[in-house]
Amino acid sequence: MFAKFTSVSLVALLPFAAAAVYDIQVGGDGGKLEFSPEAIAAQPGDQVVFHFHPKNHTVTQSSFADPCGRKEGGFDSGFIPVPANTTDNFPTWTLTVNNTDPTWVYCRQAAKTPASHCGAGMVFAINCGLDGAPNSFTNFKKSALAVGASLAAEAATPSPSAAADPYGGYGGYGSASGSSASAGSYGKWAGYGDASTTTWTAAYGDVTLPPAPIVQVVTDTVTLDSEVWTTTYSSYPGSPAPTPASAAGNVHKVIVGGPGKLLFDPPHIAAQPRDTIVFEFHQKNHTVTQSSFDDPCRKLVKDGVEGFDSGFMAVADDATEFPTWSITVNGTEPIWAYCRQKTPASHCGAGMVFAINSDEGGPRSFDSFKNVATALNGTAAAANAPSGTGASGATTTDGANNGAMSVNIGGAGAMTLALAAVFSLLL
Repeated sequence: MFAKFTSVSLVALLPFAAAAVYDIQVGGDGGKLEFSPEAIAAQPGDQVVFHFHPKNHTVTQSSFADPCGRKEGGFDSGFIPVPANTTDNFPTWTLTVNNTDPTWVYCRQAAKTPASHCGAGMVFAINCGLDGAPNSFTNFKKSALAVGASLAAEAATPSPSAAADPYGGYGGYGSASGSSASAGSYGKWAGYGDASTTTWTAAYGDVTLPPAPIVQVVTDTVTLDSEVWTTTYSSYPGSPAPTPASAAGNVHKVIVGGPGKLLFDPPHIAAQPRDTIVFEFHQKNHTVTQSSFDDPCRKLVKDGVEGFDSGFMAVADDATEFPTWSITVNGTEPIWAYCRQKTPASHCGAGMVFAINSDEGGPRSFDSFKNVATALNGTAAAANAPSGTGASGATTTDGANNGAMSVNIGGAGAMTLALAAVFSLLL
């Protein structure tokens, strides 16, 4: 049950001995949903190094009473996606043990759904009770498996009055305010407002926008392998079906910037719920920041909740290893993003924008979004936003409406805050 580590007893006897280091595998060959080993005994000062294998997992603190629920104020690695063809140099995340109290851990991938990794038994413990004790690892894992069984049972009896879409979270973003006006330059499009009677304008300036989408609330039954559940979500014109590609989702890689490049490559993608977008930052100093269609060059704030933002990622001209930052897609709605660097000139105004699930067959395509950004050219945005670019390094926002976001820590692609500070002057 517990990992064998021959120097643990020496650490207990010799207070000045070096701290022990435990290597824990997160996931494994064939897509295993497990921590290996599952439990260890450790002393204060010891380090636990988690090695992330292919798929997309987290190391998140929970409690014995709620094995698959995030503990308030507890640690969390964030999602760390690893491509399926990775065989070595796995990314790592390290935890330092501060006391001998029991510490309970789970993977929060697909939380509260039938595909929950925790519900499949993907849990871990430090300093848990021995077998036979009330707080043993065996009892902890049984509780996690019971959560999974309950979720599967609920999915097997879907209710047409399902409360919320477990993969929603971006509904309503990108719409513009309408005002009566003469016929605009846009005709009638299925699923969009009538531009012959209404004109939509950008949040600032006098740029005319394509008509806003007509959003429909849809309740649908989703089938994934042997799992079936009911979901209610906001359906946009051209949006994909709500069925994930797989239990863990697909991984999409997007290059941000590069020598002499102010662009995202590819500039737009189609993604399904549970898919992970891995942004790899190249030269020089860029961000991935959520915005909206009618306000492409300013950070999105909706109902007091800010959209996602990677923070500035400074990369040296001679760099050969590049930092990454990722988000997990939670819905089917269009998602709009930009680089908020404004020195010496607006990167967004130069067309450095990105889209997920844009309607490429409708008036609000990626090219249309880019045209709005370049038409505004960042001038009005700069007048309405705080000055200065700053260099905050990579940050993580975990808003309920913004999906799951993570900073990739450790591994070849990691960047320390110290390096971010050193390179913050590179533009």
